[in-house]
Amino acid sequence: MNPAAMSIFVAVVLATLLLTWRAARRNRTAADHYVAGGRLGGWQNGLAITGDFVSAAAFLGISGAIALGGFDGYYTMLGVPLGFCLMLFLVAGPLRNLGRYTLADMLTGRSSRNTLRGLAAVNTLFISLIYMVAQFVGAGGLVSLLTGLDYRVAVVGIGVLMTIYITLGGMLATTWIQILKATLLLLGTLTLVVLTVARFGMSPDAVFGAVDGRLLRPSPPHSTWAALDLFSLNVSVGLGIASLPHLLIRFLTVPDARVARQSVITAGVFTGLFGIALPMIGYGAAALVGPDALYRASSAGNLAAPQLAEVLGGQVFLGFIAAVAFATIVAVLAGLVIATSGAVAHDLYGAVLKRGRVDERSQLTAARITSFAVCIVAMALALGARGLNLAFLISLGLAVAAATNLPVLLCTIYWRRFTSTGAICGTVVGLGAAVVLTLLSPSVLGASAFVPLTNPAVFCAPAGFLACWLGTVLGPPDRASGGCRSTRYRYVLRSATRPISWDSGHDPAGRPGATQRAGDHRAIVRPCHAGDRFSGDSSRAVRHCDRRSRGDGGTVSTSGRRPRRRPRRPPGVVLHRVRCTARSRG
Repeated sequence: MNPAAMSIFVAVVLATLLLTWRAARRNRTAADHYVAGGRLGGWQNGLAITGDFVSAAAFLGISGAIALGGFDGYYTMLGVPLGFCLMLFLVAGPLRNLGRYTLADMLTGRSSRNTLRGLAAVNTLFISLIYMVAQFVGAGGLVSLLTGLDYRVAVVGIGVLMTIYITLGGMLATTWIQILKATLLLLGTLTLVVLTVARFGMSPDAVFGAVDGRLLRPSPPHSTWAALDLFSLNVSVGLGIASLPHLLIRFLTVPDARVARQSVITAGVFTGLFGIALPMIGYGAAALVGPDALYRASSAGNLAAPQLAEVLGGQVFLGFIAAVAFATIVAVLAGLVIATSGAVAHDLYGAVLKRGRVDERSQLTAARITSFAVCIVAMALALGARGLNLAFLISLGLAVAAATNLPVLLCTIYWRRFTSTGAICGTVVGLGAAVVLTLLSPSVLGASAFVPLTNPAVFCAPAGFLACWLGTVLGPPDRASGGCRSTRYRYVLRSATRPISWDSGHDPAGRPGATQRAGDHRAIVRPCHAGDRFSGDSSRAVRHCDRRSRGDGGTVSTSGRRPRRRPRRPPGVVLHRVRCTARSRG
């Protein structure tokens, strides 16, 4: 790149550092670091989800695959609508109501067993590290191709930037960087499409007519196993999107479930627009750059978008598209580091090792130290993984997420009898099936593979659901924490007009006598024990939670006058009823 193009590239880097500096001034608590204080709006979080989801593999890899292989390269995007529909209708709202900082908070909402929380944290760590290594390896190679830097220098430079972003700015800096990336990506994609169509007299049909007709027709599968492999790939993409930890924790950054669903709709619209533009970019590169030039630059066609930008707008536009690609890389990596550091600092350190007895300052310090350590580990793994099959890592991460997180999530939300034993069984079986089947697939063993599917999600996901069911039906039921045979209730206190406190029991962090402050929209979830009485001045406050025998069912009563008209924000109290299926001791 010439100096003008390089200056645009450097300007984007400086912009991300400026955003981090501003965010660092507001990153004062653990809630700020993990979930940006839970104060983001729907459109902000929607743009951030777009920036978190659309990786360099989608922007550069799919457009290049379309330019060289035709419509077959677009198959990967077919499972994306399924993932967003699952998030919108089944996951986003309940996850926001039950989660606090991490995915494990939600998965353990119906159980206080540290075994389940630790297992959920380890699973999050496993998935996120796999994705981080894949992103680091791809990012190092891409930056090396775009700027001419050595691969190791590129990886170290990206790692240093990640460390600065996350350690200082936390989730707030990550969100702003992802919004910047999404804005630049949409602007760059729109500009590429408009300039491409303008070269052909503003006629999209002329663009399609300028390429080889074979690129416009999907190739039929050559065997039954090939068709099943394609179906499994889209199942993996659809189910994996709805269960990747770094995407799910974005729903904890908004004040309530309604805004969480709004953010999914916003992200779906922007991601859909981006997906519609990819074929035009790919076919435009095939027509204006040519397959031979694309193949010489990258055998996989990963530089199709930058090459098309150079043809259409010269070196300046090339620098802008290169800056967009770099912003894409750092935004996705930042989200992965946040998810990983939360799993280690909040779940393993704060909840499992310290059993919730950790103050706000210690938890924030642990989060920053963990973020630094995660960046160093991922950077070291990426330096040693150059030349590794990235398709193997991506397929493994998607398969593990689809086989472990999604079954446990859906069963936790919608199955009253679901127990912690079922959650543990589903996680262990899903993880084992995904790892074993991926290691036996052609992605690792090539032609001598025992499993003919490159992505085994079509087998792993049902195995995870089956293990959840068997573990719940055959395993011991969860015990209520009270001293009677009873029905358990869980409640979420949210957005009270005045402080609401309880007289007995513990909050999720293990501190007795905690108080929900006015305007604090973070969900508080805990079992409702016999005799617990609650006091507060809110007109929607829960005053008494009465647990009766299983036969009677149990009741929850409220007192205080109700508001004359429904407020714009969600009501102050949201109740989630959970049946207790066991006799407790005593």
